[in-house]
Amino acid sequence: MIAVTLSNNQIEIKELPVPQIKPDQVLIKVYACGLNRSDLLETQGQSFGHAGGEHKIIGGEFAGKIVELGKSVNNFNIGDNVMCRGGSGWAEYAVGNFKRIVKLDTDRITWEQGASIQGSLQTMHDAIVTNGKFVKGQTVFIQGATSGVGLIGLQIAKSLGASKVFGSSTNKIKLNKLKEFGADVLVDTSSDNWLDHVLKATNGEGVDILVDMLSGNFVNKNMEATKIHGHIVNIGRLAGMNGNFNYDLHAKRRLHYIGTTGRTRSVEENEMVASLANNDLWESVLAGKIRHVIYKKMHLIKAKEALDIMNNNRHFGKIILFTDEFLNENKIN
Repeated sequence: MIAVTLSNNQIEIKELPVPQIKPDQVLIKVYACGLNRSDLLETQGQSFGHAGGEHKIIGGEFAGKIVELGKSVNNFNIGDNVMCRGGSGWAEYAVGNFKRIVKLDTDRITWEQGASIQGSLQTMHDAIVTNGKFVKGQTVFIQGATSGVGLIGLQIAKSLGASKVFGSSTNKIKLNKLKEFGADVLVDTSSDNWLDHVLKATNGEGVDILVDMLSGNFVNKNMEATKIHGHIVNIGRLAGMNGNFNYDLHAKRRLHYIGTTGRTRSVEENEMVASLANNDLWESVLAGKIRHVIYKKMHLIKAKEALDIMNNNRHFGKIILFTDEFLNENKIN
């Protein structure tokens, strides 16, 4: 099988054996894969749990058709179309733990959405609802909203009944697109007075929930932009892994400052995250109220080019990789 591998931080396309499955796993013929920032960071030396070994295959989310079942799997069948989260997904065949896959009805959801929606849906539901303790009518700020997961966060907040949704970007062209996806207030974080803009829109109080994908030295302004007793949920660190944290400001505003990642969760914890998100939001996905913007579709062997697009922030929405299996079945040249 063809697979996208990583060695010494360099991407290589290799021909590898089809992987063997364990009793609690299924073997999936991959049709489409989603790109995430974690995939890019993986190529830059950070570890995001994608399976290693002699040939480290990257890719954290994918969709395809089950072709083999482990002995302990009894809730799926060979031939089922599924959406998967896990490691080593950028290949023509991938392994998924049965607790981390979800059935995909391709009559209602496209392969592009199936390959990419679960990661963002679960991440943002976990941030806004589970950790942010969202209550209908509250205000929600997605700090760094033009990424794929950020756009889903805006739509989730709107669909759950937020009274006002804030979205930020440093790119004015991308920023102006956010109203199409639920943003009521646009925040240009390249401006020195962006905090004043947020406070003015919240009568000086700040937002109830701030989902932070930036971190770094945004942390203190983020705390000022959040209401007393509000929730800041740190899901990304695109502006830096470290920053000058004002502990006194944190104490004065009596904030709930929460960090979250899927990397340190057990399979069972990830299963619960998926269940909660899909129970609350899947009908909205089926209705088209929550959807990914698909920026570009590329062949699996062009993974390096796709990662370069992400690294240079040229995209708005998701980049999808397709395998020959999908292209042949759908008669796409």
